[in-house]
Amino acid sequence: MNRPSDTQERILNSARELIYASSYADVGVASICEHAGVKKGSFYHFFPSKSDLTRAVLETYFIDIKERIIGQALMDDLPPLQQLQNITQIVYEFQKQTKEQTGQILGCPLGNLATELSTTDEPIRNKIANIFQRLQESFQLLLEKAHERGDITDINTEATAAAMLAYFEGVIMMAKTRNDAEVVKQLLPAMVNIRITQ
Repeated sequence: MNRPSDTQERILNSARELIYASSYADVGVASICEHAGVKKGSFYHFFPSKSDLTRAVLETYFIDIKERIIGQALMDDLPPLQQLQNITQIVYEFQKQTKEQTGQILGCPLGNLATELSTTDEPIRNKIANIFQRLQESFQLLLEKAHERGDITDINTEATAAAMLAYFEGVIMMAKTRNDAEVVKQLLPAMVNIRITQ
């Protein structure tokens, strides 16, 4: 895969920042171009539409989550359930840091866009659904490893991973609604205890 050009990367980064801090509807192509320091012609050279750009932005969010949250949680040679617990702590620290920097809990960028666009933009809905599926598979892999070790028994790992992801997104949304990172600290660790049996 070719490395994005500097201009393309500036457009992507600007869109990521602006949409996450506000919303898809509130961020236009003109404001993205102004923030990135590029002309509209450059924008449309790389992205046929704002929807196309947003799908590319969503993929960068997924890469960040994989590297900065899941990847960091898996760095230590710890049991799989402890690695899942590490994910909850990293997410709390991230939301807390965001609140300190911006004054707001900005939530999950995937969940934000899913809530805003799933009924109005089918390609974006499909992209978010695909990313959620990949995140669910990451949770499921850890559950399968825990099951192989005998740490958990009588579990449907696929259904449990789906329930964990749903709980995860719900807690982040509640924290955003209350503008309080402590909601994440108090509630998210319980995700690790979710079990759906065979």
